[in-house]
Amino acid sequence: MKHSRYPSIAISSILLATVASAAIRPHYGGTLRVQMQAAITSLDPADASQPETLARRNLLGLVFDTLVRVNRHGQLEPGLALSWQSEPASQGWQFALRPGVRFSDGSLMTPELVAASLARANPTWKISPQETAIVIQADATSNLPSDLALAHNSIARSASGNLIGTGAFTASAWDPGKKLVLTARDDYWDGRPFLDSIEIEMRKNLHDETIAYQLGQSQLIEIPPEQAHHASESRELRTSKPIELVALLFTREVQSPDEAKQRKALSLSIDRDQLNRVVLQNGGDPAAGLLPDWLTGYAFLFPHIADMARAQQLRAEVPVAHAWTLGFDTNDALARVIADRIVLNANDAGLRLQISNQATPDIRLVRVPLASLDPQVALNQLAKTLQLSAPRFLGTTSDDIYHAENALLQSQRVVPLVHLRAAWVVSKTVMDWENTPDGMWRLPDLWLAPAKP
Repeated sequence: MKHSRYPSIAISSILLATVASAAIRPHYGGTLRVQMQAAITSLDPADASQPETLARRNLLGLVFDTLVRVNRHGQLEPGLALSWQSEPASQGWQFALRPGVRFSDGSLMTPELVAASLARANPTWKISPQETAIVIQADATSNLPSDLALAHNSIARSASGNLIGTGAFTASAWDPGKKLVLTARDDYWDGRPFLDSIEIEMRKNLHDETIAYQLGQSQLIEIPPEQAHHASESRELRTSKPIELVALLFTREVQSPDEAKQRKALSLSIDRDQLNRVVLQNGGDPAAGLLPDWLTGYAFLFPHIADMARAQQLRAEVPVAHAWTLGFDTNDALARVIADRIVLNANDAGLRLQISNQATPDIRLVRVPLASLDPQVALNQLAKTLQLSAPRFLGTTSDDIYHAENALLQSQRVVPLVHLRAAWVVSKTVMDWENTPDGMWRLPDLWLAPAKP
């Protein structure tokens, strides 16, 4: 062994290294304080009346588990199911359940409870509990494992009038639409989270969020896509891939060739590049397709360049043009700004489009987050959310998915505009923060470092 000529320096170096190692080593404890602008009013995974939002999906993922998980690379991994296999003879799938998993009240997860939970969200499925597994027979069974990773297929059971899950956290306080307090479970089947608890305040505007963050009263705040550019100048900004489709949705099918020309003119009149650059401050990607390019690789086949001259020409070919009303969520400030821009573009093309607050407008401005990292599942869920015809897949290749998506676009029921990124400001005391490309949080592995004085 070679001895140092400077033993005091050597000892000091060892001590410093030890202290540094201890400072960065993950440790248990602490409360993560989160503020978001969304207002989640239901934690029932199967509640179809709730709008499909990324915020709600992230909260459900803290309390509930699914049989199958999807990692950040889009690959399926075991969740509450250890394994699965197809049963060609019965056109179904068998899912072997993880043994010993318990709900937050201590009750054991059984095949019967799993079957009952999935049946609530999928009443047309035939689900048969077995001794240590369940068998599911459903339409379009080729993607069933991916479907079971969706948030609405989270496993839940009723206890004393409340829904409970098998997730890493349990709800210890819940004021719908305002505040949710989660407590870590020591008996979580996948290991106790580092955090002791999470406090989530909802319905916060950006000004209040920013002040709370600056005062150290929150460590994670939601940032609107159009404000992300400004937030990146002075804070720890984290963003997802472009994951949320913003689109115009017609409430009925095309009624005549003239109406088809009008809808084509509307799409051509919209300057998506300017919409993204000016209104959204590059908070997304212009889009003429339903799924984002990073997921499919073929979105460039749907050109999004505006052509006002062609739009005006198509409008001139229609003797009597219908006047359209455009509706949107009045609680969404960004939707109002986008709607105003769409109306200006449409009027420049000679189309009659006006904003309306009536219950059933001709067109609705909608925002729909990406449901899955599996393109086929994502397209299926998107069509379901928008109440479009179910896409028809001839196979599972990119070409098959492209043709299915193109058929939906050819119906002219939906006009894609942009895909938005999700954005958060994360404190430097939050360690090992991770979100998947589709914006899902990975909080059980997150831990808090002491704040510097």
